[in-house]
Amino acid sequence: MSEPAKPIKVALLGCGTVGTEIVRLLTEQAPDLASRIGAPVELAGVAVRRLNKPRPGVPADLLTTDAAELVTRPDVDVVVEVIGGIEPTRTWLIEALRAGKSVVTANKTLLAEHAGDLFAESDTFGGDLYFEAAVAGAIPLLRPLRESLAGDRITRVMGIVNGTTNFILSAMDETGAGYAETLEEASRLGYAEADPTADVDGYDAASKAAILASLSFHTRVTAGDVYREGISAVTPADVSAARALGRTIKLLAICERVDTPDGESVAVRVHPAMIPRTHPLAGVNGAFNAVFVEAEAAGQLMFYGQGAGGAPTASAVLGDLVAVARNLVVGGRGPRESAYADLPVRPIAQASTRYHISLDVADRAGVLAAVAAVFAEHEVSISAVRQEGRASDASLVIVTHSAPDAALRSTVDKIAGLPFVHDVVSVMRVEGEES
Repeated sequence: MSEPAKPIKVALLGCGTVGTEIVRLLTEQAPDLASRIGAPVELAGVAVRRLNKPRPGVPADLLTTDAAELVTRPDVDVVVEVIGGIEPTRTWLIEALRAGKSVVTANKTLLAEHAGDLFAESDTFGGDLYFEAAVAGAIPLLRPLRESLAGDRITRVMGIVNGTTNFILSAMDETGAGYAETLEEASRLGYAEADPTADVDGYDAASKAAILASLSFHTRVTAGDVYREGISAVTPADVSAARALGRTIKLLAICERVDTPDGESVAVRVHPAMIPRTHPLAGVNGAFNAVFVEAEAAGQLMFYGQGAGGAPTASAVLGDLVAVARNLVVGGRGPRESAYADLPVRPIAQASTRYHISLDVADRAGVLAAVAAVFAEHEVSISAVRQEGRASDASLVIVTHSAPDAALRSTVDKIAGLPFVHDVVSVMRVEGEES
């Protein structure tokens, strides 16, 4: 009779909303997990900031405030991190990897800045590094990029990767309400943090975009490489203008492989954009996430689901934990870092985009011709124009064809200085098929 398999011992860093769900799922699904892995999984300890905080379902004797000691404990096989932030989390995970542990993390901020450091320690000391939960909660996205599409050439990734901003923009589209009141409603319903800056200013999405671009294009991309705009400047007038064009506004993370005469490069940006209501991403509403992937052989793929929340994120973490534990039981290694392409990252000025520009202008002859002349001067082609007069003023809306962002920005700056232009009401990028 064979001896029972040695348990896989797990150290958990963090026991907030996600951590508590991880403990619950590990307990409730213990028999199934053991069958899938080939060995039981047991918690060795849970690192927390305060021991006296109530944590229903979490054994008090497992709690510790000494994360540094826990991650290097000899009986620990896997370290699962759901604390977030960069330091001291980075130090703890590096120490864990140096001690030969495998690491599962949901820390997008850390990965977007220091994935290279973590992968280097993983390669040197033999532990796995998994991070499915770092980008889109329960949505299986990173593993397909790392593994399922490893034999393909990904050309573009475009997605909604922040539930808070998607909830706000969806509500603005549905109700016609303004940004401030919709943000207040999102906070009341629990879709926005007490300090929503990371979400509404695009920092969260930028970190996720860096991870997506790194995996898709085999190039190290950090959050600092990502052009970022948030949604606080989006107005009901913008939403109405998008609707008039058969479009809706979404905060998009866009990662592109760009072919130029000088060779390949990568463009990565996060900003609000108008997309056609016929686009698959246009129907993604509320706090849901979705990512649209384009590859040469596989074609177009879309991944959709719950992008955040305790249980969805815990589900993704446990999926990684099962993969890591299986490698420990049967022998083997997870995917390593793939950064061989080392493509340059293009600045936003060189990215090819389209603009929707709304102007308040004097309602008199020659205005449209003068504005069109500025576009021609900067070699920006106009796709559509709509003009509506009101008293002595007029509203002039222009949608461009694709052009370098720098040329579009220079065009807008010069138009703003024309004597008959009273105000540049809004400027927004346009994505999707040109009409």
